[in-house]
Amino acid sequence: MDFAQMPPDWPHRDRARRIASRPHDWCVIDAGAGPVLLLLHGAGGSGHSFRTLIPLLTPHYRVIVPDLPGQGFTRSGARSRYGIDPMAEDLAELCRTLDIAPAAVIGHSAGGALALRLAEILPLRAIVGLNAALGAFDGAAGVLFPLLAKVLSVTPFIPHVVARLWGNAATVQRLLVTTGSPLAEDGVAQYIALVKDPAHVDATLGMMAQWRLEEVMPRLMTLPLPVLLIASTGDRAVPARISREAAAQLPDGSYAEIPARGHLMHEEAAEDVAALLLPWLAAELSGTA
Repeated sequence: MDFAQMPPDWPHRDRARRIASRPHDWCVIDAGAGPVLLLLHGAGGSGHSFRTLIPLLTPHYRVIVPDLPGQGFTRSGARSRYGIDPMAEDLAELCRTLDIAPAAVIGHSAGGALALRLAEILPLRAIVGLNAALGAFDGAAGVLFPLLAKVLSVTPFIPHVVARLWGNAATVQRLLVTTGSPLAEDGVAQYIALVKDPAHVDATLGMMAQWRLEEVMPRLMTLPLPVLLIASTGDRAVPARISREAAAQLPDGSYAEIPARGHLMHEEAAEDVAALLLPWLAAELSGTA
């Protein structure tokens, strides 16, 4: 969807603005004051997924929340740049355009891996991953799913078919249940709006097809900066063990757990997430201007 198509009741619409930063036209929520936090959503979502967490962060920080290229209300300028490397490069360019130096990045799901990759480009002080997707698919899915996404992403009519067939309440509800995170009616409606948009579906499939996490994770797991990985035991998409094992491997990794919540725990229980990450960020970023 184009920025001009944003519904009047879209979360934090009053703080969203269009930013032209090559090669994309970004939609960015900019709220609060203080040290800058960059919030990165996962594949298939948008910055709206942080809607309940943002008000808990803005009393202490300035939060910058972009929709990733082609997803949500960011208009993609290059379909070839949906992989983790070019996406990190384009996010770094967005930060330069905004003239900001993020102190920390909070990434959900694939946004967690993207945050680690961004740390190789920007001088970050800390990273928080929320149910971070840091592992490969298990078994046959590790081969079949990326191949399927690649085929679908280069088939022109597929995004329109997916948007038409999946962009309804019943299907979106089922998709959300498979993540372990049933949402309230307004949250479901926001995801329906995203799934109905062929451009959003196309960018999500493109991201899945171009993501090459296995090529960068061994290197990213050696990053020396502090990393807090928060996982939820009810996540059916990314098991909590992924974060637990990654935190143990990182040079300065920490792990925290929230019981029962699903993959979208930051939407279900933002207060619980904030209760874990705010004290940790305060300790790691003390002295940051």
